[in-house]
Amino acid sequence: MVVMGNILLSDNHPFPDHITPEKARQLQETLRRRVIRKDLFSRIHLVAGIDVGFPKRENIAQAAVAVLRFPELELINYSIARRTITFPYIPGLLSFRETPVILEALRKLGIRPDLLLCDGHGIAHPLRFGLASHIGLITGLPTIGVAKTRLIGLHGIVPNRKGDWVPLTHDNEIIGAVLRSRVGIKPVYVSIGHKISLETAVEIVRRCLTRYRLPETTRWAHRIASGNVPARKHDSPENW
Repeated sequence: MVVMGNILLSDNHPFPDHITPEKARQLQETLRRRVIRKDLFSRIHLVAGIDVGFPKRENIAQAAVAVLRFPELELINYSIARRTITFPYIPGLLSFRETPVILEALRKLGIRPDLLLCDGHGIAHPLRFGLASHIGLITGLPTIGVAKTRLIGLHGIVPNRKGDWVPLTHDNEIIGAVLRSRVGIKPVYVSIGHKISLETAVEIVRRCLTRYRLPETTRWAHRIASGNVPARKHDSPENW
């Protein structure tokens, strides 16, 4: 194992610095078999949101990891990383574009979250191996995909009541949940990343919701990745 901050990374799955789209798909085919679709963790005290933005230039990505106490949803720590993007934008292969800069942000994090919520899909993916599953497999942490748009799958009408959800299906398999996170607003797409069941993933996302469409983890990470960080003293979140 390799230590990044307080997060252990599996050294039997190093992330390739340069990979072709064809090789990337082959890697997804191999790694998806390692994804664990059941709860494999104890109590959750710290949850982290992960988001990647492109604040200035299209080829420069900025990743943010925001760590919140759970269930209080109080922001206690965060990290930021910037990196030049070399992998092209290809739907279904976004993890190969964004994972390197996310790993840099995780490396800078001073504490170890118990669970990660990623702005992207987990197994709600054509090869059942989206960004949340990739990050989960590399870090060994439980992960959840919380996406704003659907990549694949079909679903019924989502009731217009906060917290309600319907299954997202593809090829006769339930691959996620379409969750109403706010009344009158488009739902979000929740899926297993790694080491978690769909039912638990939905419940944790519900408990991370406040009055916005996105869970607080993702909302904080998005703000920070976009460069919208509140002023603070001595680089301490307690002094914000």
